[in-house]
Amino acid sequence: MLPQQMNTICILYATHAKEWPCVQVVKRKSRRLWTEYKQNMSKKITILGCGYLGEKLASSCLSMGWEVFAFTRNEGTASTLSKLGVQHVVTGRLEERSWHDQIDRDQDYVVNCVGAAAPSLDGYRQSYLQGMESVREWLSSQKDFTFVFTSSTSVYPQSQGELVDEASSHESVSERGQVLLEAEKVCMSQNKENRKCFVLRLAGLYGPGRHLLIDKVKAGEALKGRGGRILNLTHRDDAVGAILDVLRKGHLLPQGKIYNVSDNEWAKRREIVEWIAGHLSLEVPAFDNLEREGTPNRKVSSHLIREEIGWAPVYNSFKEAYQEMLAS
Repeated sequence: MLPQQMNTICILYATHAKEWPCVQVVKRKSRRLWTEYKQNMSKKITILGCGYLGEKLASSCLSMGWEVFAFTRNEGTASTLSKLGVQHVVTGRLEERSWHDQIDRDQDYVVNCVGAAAPSLDGYRQSYLQGMESVREWLSSQKDFTFVFTSSTSVYPQSQGELVDEASSHESVSERGQVLLEAEKVCMSQNKENRKCFVLRLAGLYGPGRHLLIDKVKAGEALKGRGGRILNLTHRDDAVGAILDVLRKGHLLPQGKIYNVSDNEWAKRREIVEWIAGHLSLEVPAFDNLEREGTPNRKVSSHLIREEIGWAPVYNSFKEAYQEMLAS
């Protein structure tokens, strides 16, 4: 609702308050709308890491009129962000401290969605753990903000098709998963009365520009691993929606929390590949069935964020999303 619309409603209240029997109902509704409007207007957000997810988040925040500060290690991404309309773009390495004085610390929201500098263990430590320690130091003097760190469902090592939630065991997690858990602890250590910190464990991201299985089917290439392994997925736009829902509603919770973000469909790899091949009228590629023992194979539940935050994915199924991608 625009400010001029709110002003019109207020004038109508003043003019017809005694004449309209329904004015009290309308008045209550208007107050709610005005509160929602104020909550969303003139917000300042810093997005640390503006790759596949962060760039889309920045675009969404700009569309709501928020002031966006963006941090990236990539000069090309910095140029793209500037073209999107982000006026405050800083490049550097998150684990360093040189950027601390280049971004205003007075923020309503901060999101750390940085990706690993490299897929190696050192790359994970550098970007996730050391990067989070740098962010904590940068925010140490601030007393009032909401913070989100996007982690991964790779912290769940279960391999027998179990249903897992935020309370499930991390025993026997991979070394890279352990690094993510350590970074999560650094994030959650910042929680105080007016400092709400959240971890969102995102399932596998896919969406526009990221559709490996479609490419594999089109190329007719054999796929590595087992076709019966469960895929936990989250569309990029739904991940952005989850971040924004937590930022806007997190203040209602007594403290920050950890949430899984997944579409809860739990489709098997073969099911997805067969569906894609069918829609493209192509042969279904084979799986080589070669996987190391203990490869994660579990159903990640996102019930908690749906229940407590009210988040719900637009893409409840891979079919809806892939249908859009195949049509584009």
